[in-house]
Amino acid sequence: MTVAAPENEVSRGGGFAVAPGTGTRPGVLVAMPFDRDLIARFRATFPTAKWRRALRRWFVPGTTAEQRVDAWIAREFATLDSHADDKGRDAFAFEPLASRYLETPPDSLVVRTPYSRRVVDLLRGIASAHWDPAIRAWRVPWRGYEDLRAVWPAIEAAAAEAEPAARRARAAGRDPGRESERRRRRHPVPQADPPPLGAPVETREHGVVTFEALDADPLDPAAVATTYPFLRDRGGSFVWGWWRMPTFAELAAVLPAAGPDDPARGWWPPTRDGLDERRRRLRETAHARETRAARRAARETAPDPA
Repeated sequence: MTVAAPENEVSRGGGFAVAPGTGTRPGVLVAMPFDRDLIARFRATFPTAKWRRALRRWFVPGTTAEQRVDAWIAREFATLDSHADDKGRDAFAFEPLASRYLETPPDSLVVRTPYSRRVVDLLRGIASAHWDPAIRAWRVPWRGYEDLRAVWPAIEAAAAEAEPAARRARAAGRDPGRESERRRRRHPVPQADPPPLGAPVETREHGVVTFEALDADPLDPAAVATTYPFLRDRGGSFVWGWWRMPTFAELAAVLPAAGPDDPARGWWPPTRDGLDERRRRLRETAHARETRAARRAARETAPDPA
């Protein structure tokens, strides 16, 4: 049977809640998870507590009851966390993670990787993980080991891609012609089947973008085939389409497609993966811009050395 919570009841987390007593006698009502060992510890700490069957809560009498109950709940949380940490250490001993990005001091796990927005997003998904500015690394309490292990392959892969050597190798392997087209923000599109203007579409070379204008003059087919060989067999004439990055609002208005409807065309309605990747890159760009602005403001406001 479900019982309505007493008036002014305040959750303490973890299934615990405290409310003022409903009678004239000073005290508080305490709700807690049903666990025989937990209730036994509660009754040992509060021997005068009484079970209120109608409210399905314990009544702890006394003018300082709330402070004493809160202190007991805090101790229980600490005990539960300690027990969960021990379970995490046991899980690590049974199935350890060995990685250059993971350190295992006694107090907590430490994740230290090159900066990667993907790594940050994955670690933020672990409730107990937090950034420690003192060591410039992420700490994950041992109780979060199973959650960390579940996403570790993705973390390790993203960290490896963010290594300086990997970044340099990707830069060295880029086609100068395609890089030039990317900087110019243009892409050949079929003259007879152009993308809609002002709406996000997905391309093979640039991901999800928004085309703003189309040229009228057709392109040289040989020049298109040299830089964009996947369009060689398309046939027909192509024109330059000029694109920009979409906004978050434009991305939110798009209904994802199940997949590319015509990859040989060079563009197609955005897929879910393409939209997610563009959102991620937009967040990275915004974060980098904010960081640069903050550093610039700090330099401008710093006092001149005497």
